Amino acid sequence: MRIRHKPWAKPELEACPFYIHEPQKQIGRWTELFDEPEKPLYVELGCGKGGFISQAAPAHPEVNFIAMDIKNEMLVLAKRKLEAAYKEKGTAPDNVRIAIQNIERLDLAWDENDRADRIYINFCNPWPKKKHKKRRLTHTRQLLNYKKFLRGEIWFKTDDDELFEESFEYFEEAGFRIKYKTWDLHAESPYENFVTEHENMFTEEGKKIKFLIAEPVKEEK
Repeated sequence: MRIRHKPWAKPELEACPFYIHEPQKQIGRWTELFDEPEKPLYVELGCGKGGFISQAAPAHPEVNFIAMDIKNEMLVLAKRKLEAAYKEKGTAPDNVRIAIQNIERLDLAWDENDRADRIYINFCNPWPKKKHKKRRLTHTRQLLNYKKFLRGEIWFKTDDDELFEESFEYFEEAGFRIKYKTWDLHAESPYENFVTEHENMFTEEGKKIKFLIAEPVKEEK
């Protein structure tokens, strides 16, 4: 779906104290954005309208969060949802930042000097055509980029059967171990799950929500 340009989105974001408009300048220094940089850092890649991050970040003040998306038009909606969620809790959004970034070029903004303790990938574009599959956020080449700074796990959630199953091979190729997977998240997962509008929509359409947790395989010394 094509997102219409909204000329007011960028100025609104630039006035937001937790918006990062030049993420490439943060390379090697992402934890420094927070007052308590020693906290675990969780990163959502492709946050869209903010349905996930606006639930997860306020619920876990003991964690620092960064949510990234390629479109200002998406991020501005995430910003508003975050502001509303923190206002409801009566706290400031001190443990969250949002950033404009093409996830396919994440290597321009993150490197081995950075640290992410968890990565979330929620309902990313499945790119079903063969010529486009390298653009998937779970493709091998992307996973190898994440692996440079990932210190913990990837939590991946999708409604797309083909993307889910083909991602198994991507994780293996990139040197990850799948430690948990389910083809029906709502029926049998013991893990915390923040349900978004998209997730509800897919469920109402009769689609099962797939979910996995993967971690880099430790190299033997």
